[in-house]
Amino acid sequence: MSTAAEAGSAEVSRAERIEYLLRLADTSLVAGQRLGELLGHGPTLEEDLALGNISLDLIGQARLLLALAGRIEDKGRDEDALAFRRDAPQFRNMSLAEQPNEDFAATIVRQCLLDAWQLETYESLTGSREEALADIAHKAVKECRYHWRFSAGWLVRLGDGTEESHARVSAALGALWRFTDELLTPDALDAHMAVCGIGPAPGLIRERWDARVSAVLAEAKLQKPPHQHYPWHGKRGVHSEHLGHLLTEMQFLPRTYPGVTW
Repeated sequence: MSTAAEAGSAEVSRAERIEYLLRLADTSLVAGQRLGELLGHGPTLEEDLALGNISLDLIGQARLLLALAGRIEDKGRDEDALAFRRDAPQFRNMSLAEQPNEDFAATIVRQCLLDAWQLETYESLTGSREEALADIAHKAVKECRYHWRFSAGWLVRLGDGTEESHARVSAALGALWRFTDELLTPDALDAHMAVCGIGPAPGLIRERWDARVSAVLAEAKLQKPPHQHYPWHGKRGVHSEHLGHLLTEMQFLPRTYPGVTW
């Protein structure tokens, strides 16, 4: 976080606060939806239940963050409106979260890279001067620690497992690594939120994420891929083709039957 003097002298607009919250909320929402696609398709019953619980955790985080964004916006949009009534270019999730479940190895690699980022981010946000965000972070970080243990544990099992599991997880790591550039490269909004005492200091998440991920890759006997620049930025509304398909399924019911109740 920035110093108290810097935070006190900096101002943050309503639009910036909402944009920052949407980056966090949409990443959790989209990642939760991705894992929800695997219900009934886990490799074992235990993993099926674990993935479902993680999905619910992520969607729960998204609900809290979207509700806060809606209150700050003060235009009558609640968490449901923000989740179901926005189109893909209006979503601000990290591109990594929307990548598809190619196989179990790809799912684990995606989640491991994302879980490390979310854990470091929410741990930092527990000290945010935005009290409502700090409260959400305190709850989320407990869940993120479990998410990380699950995905990191499976990454080690797959990487240090059979010849086939090692090959599959290595291929997934190579394919998904480019999306980590977006997670770790702060833009102007990230920098400003840090100065305002709301978000983590630029570079802090990269340093901690790299240490965490490097350690588990070494334990999994996996080679860390070289840095790859990724030109698209989901947190700026520029997404891969996968997000539109995901939202079509996720938003079908509330868009087809507006105002439906159970």
